[in-house]
Amino acid sequence: MRILVVGSGGREHALAWKLRQSPRVREVFCAPGNGGMGAVATCVPIEAGDLNGLLAFAKEHAIGLTVVGPEAPLSAGIVDLFEEHGLRVFGASRLAAEIEGSKAFAKEIMRRHGIPTAAARAFTDAGAARAYLRTVGAPVVVKADGLAAGKGVVICRSIEEAEAAVGTIMEQRAFGVAGDRVLIEEFLVGEEASFLAFTDGQTVVAMPASQDHKAVFDGDLGPNTGGMGAYSPAPVVTPALHEEVMRTVMEPTVRAMAAEGRPYRGVLYAGLMITRGGIKVLEYNARFGDPEAQPILCRMKSDLLPVLEACIEGRLDAAAVEWFDDPAVCVVLASGGYPGAYPTGLPIGGLEEAGHEEGVVVFHAGTALREGRVVTAGGRVLGVTARGATIRQAIDRSYRAVDKISFEGMHCRRDIGHRALKP
Repeated sequence: MRILVVGSGGREHALAWKLRQSPRVREVFCAPGNGGMGAVATCVPIEAGDLNGLLAFAKEHAIGLTVVGPEAPLSAGIVDLFEEHGLRVFGASRLAAEIEGSKAFAKEIMRRHGIPTAAARAFTDAGAARAYLRTVGAPVVVKADGLAAGKGVVICRSIEEAEAAVGTIMEQRAFGVAGDRVLIEEFLVGEEASFLAFTDGQTVVAMPASQDHKAVFDGDLGPNTGGMGAYSPAPVVTPALHEEVMRTVMEPTVRAMAAEGRPYRGVLYAGLMITRGGIKVLEYNARFGDPEAQPILCRMKSDLLPVLEACIEGRLDAAAVEWFDDPAVCVVLASGGYPGAYPTGLPIGGLEEAGHEEGVVVFHAGTALREGRVVTAGGRVLGVTARGATIRQAIDRSYRAVDKISFEGMHCRRDIGHRALKP
């Protein structure tokens, strides 16, 4: 079978890497891919947002399955388009993907169906949002309603910070149309976890829990990013808590979407806050997380292809999904200046040496090939991922590989996985 993976980041590299291991997969294409995918996929110069171009390519090359990585083409309806043309595609439909595409919509779904979440109000007028802030006080969380590549969330410790965040999102248009509406949300105290699951619209099969590190600097300081690293499993999600998440969040969400006339097939991702008062949903994503996909897929023992097919065909209840016990850690290497402005085109050294470290896979994200050399081409450049017998070993392996890689201005957090090391 020929596979097409849509996207260009570390998540898509991990998907292509995992799918290429299937004995049924003859060839993997990635559109547009990046500078490091050549070992597992053929990159084709079609952007993830060019739905008609992707459709034409899939038809011309007899693609047996298209796997959609990023959120934007899902929200634009790529799954609906491919299915209308009789093509097999894995991902959420346009209506289902609105659970990520609009935070206000997701809040309304949770409110109507009794799914635990933080209290929030939505505003389309900046003045009204600021007036509301003065009534609720701080700390508070200000969120762009639409897709903002993981960066549209501002945790505000003061009213002044919150009012400035409203201005940045709604008036300065830092995230474009994603800021047409903002959510002002209750600030929750607790520990975050990422909970991903496969679903065919009825059956829900959980993946191992993981934890992302959103802030750019060690100690969770600085602005939010698309993710500076992740690890799996997340010890905060105990077996009992895992069952509770499935019972109170994941399964009810899939039932709720079906009841709303938006049957959900694909990967459902719930960003959770584990508080003293219980589990609260912070947000949903309608796809694999990035960088959570990297450690999770490194822990997947089963062939990924039959699981994706079972989701599409409505027979996930009969699918076998097995995982390695070994923990895995992904450390993101970012360009200097990220998540703000950053240079590109900088040569990257040490990739081959890093890849030879035991248990390590270096997933490319923001890279390109220029005159035979791999260079930087984005904010998050690489995801150095390692498995180990313990979380400590996985962390050590990842950072040993990190230390072999270099490019001008390279930045990474040095505390990825630190919560998992707590006694």
